[in-house]
Amino acid sequence: MAYVETLLSSWLEILKAAGTTISLLLIVAAGLLYGAAQLQPGETRGKWQSLAMGVFVGGVLIAAIIGAAELIQEVASNLLK
Repeated sequence: MAYVETLLSSWLEILKAAGTTISLLLIVAAGLLYGAAQLQPGETRGKWQSLAMGVFVGGVLIAAIIGAAELIQEVASNLLK
């Protein structure tokens, strides 16, 4: 059981270290894609805007998971005891 708790703790540290950067990059990329969509013809603009919104939502979801990472790790470690 101690191995699983150590594994979960290491995942928490990985999420904190890399997740913030990934989330920020996705949100910035979404803004750039949305801006590029405005330069496209009308028939392709919607596809680019949909892609930008999907990337933005992905960035926000990663940020939410990072925000809840400690709580998730705590709950998971209590379930294993």
